[in-house]
Amino acid sequence: MGKIELIVPCHFGLESVLKREITDLGYEISSVEDGRVCFWGDAQAVCAANIFLRTAERVLIKVGTFRAESFDELFEGTKNLPWEDYMTRDGKFWVTKAASVKSKLFSPSDIQSIMKKAIVERLKSRYKMEWFPEDGAAYPIRVFLMKDIVTVGIDTSGVSLHKRGYRQMTVKAPITETLAAALIMLTPWKRDRILVDPFCGSGTFAIEAAMMAAKIAPGMNRSFTAEAWENLIPKKAWYDAVDAANDLADRDVEVDIQGYDIDPAALRAARQNARDAEVDHLIHFQERAVKDLRHPKKYGFIITNPPYGERLEEKEALPGLYREFGESFRMLDSWSAYMITSYEDAQRYFGRQADKNRKIYNGMLKTYFYQFLGPKPPKRAREKE
Repeated sequence: MGKIELIVPCHFGLESVLKREITDLGYEISSVEDGRVCFWGDAQAVCAANIFLRTAERVLIKVGTFRAESFDELFEGTKNLPWEDYMTRDGKFWVTKAASVKSKLFSPSDIQSIMKKAIVERLKSRYKMEWFPEDGAAYPIRVFLMKDIVTVGIDTSGVSLHKRGYRQMTVKAPITETLAAALIMLTPWKRDRILVDPFCGSGTFAIEAAMMAAKIAPGMNRSFTAEAWENLIPKKAWYDAVDAANDLADRDVEVDIQGYDIDPAALRAARQNARDAEVDHLIHFQERAVKDLRHPKKYGFIITNPPYGERLEEKEALPGLYREFGESFRMLDSWSAYMITSYEDAQRYFGRQADKNRKIYNGMLKTYFYQFLGPKPPKRAREKE
């Protein structure tokens, strides 16, 4: 496989974080759109992106793009794409998802069915076959329609990349691993600064921060659909990427990361998830209410996902909860706080207007990432020898 374009979807509003991650890996960005970043790479880039990117939802190989305002145009446009360059004679292929925005074609099931037929017709003419067994490697296809422009990609990841493999136990309203990582990366937090999540739930913020501190690649302990594509990606490319991830990891790093919650069941889940992520030695979990949030250190960070109150009985408790949170924060001299919530009165009861506010879509839920900034710590004086 030579130079290819890769499509990497992400949470809406967090494209800049993903763009920076891809650039840091050494790849050239080709475009940035709502909810996705595209870049140029090769077979090795497919492996690196899946294993190292913390904020990506999946990695797609772009097959092509074309305009289609009718199903006939969709069929012909799909048929004209070079499917034989990607899929083997025995490959299993299907359109696993079709999304349409502001386009004349909007029925996902019809789009999926017509594209499948078009791909079959293309491969019939190229492979000189009338029937395909589809008992080989899987090539799931995803298609996006935006203002009648069809973009087609083959999914190299399989299960979404937020599934790191460590979170077997969850609590209600968990935040995804990719969103948690992106929010941490939006802050100035570094591994030499304390981080506390006072509503830690199943521990996602704390675990993602610990993995960053220890330089543990998020995709090290899971598998990907494209591992079976030996026609496109040699096994060695995967081995090389995993070796690079192992060489980078520093599990003996010293950090101060803490997670608090009032729910013992949530803390049990958090501790198990941290063990599965191999970072339990880097995190201190404790049963503690937000009103009891105290810490002697200065210049710390709070990064958290407090309750939103999606149910009526929970909503009634929110003013008191956010008020307690704000009161505790005011007693933490020189700290910064970052919280993601859909609760519209969050700032009112927290008792302070955010210094910065970023709108982010958590799935279909509109949330806000409120940023309450403390002072920067003084530069450390060099120790005298």
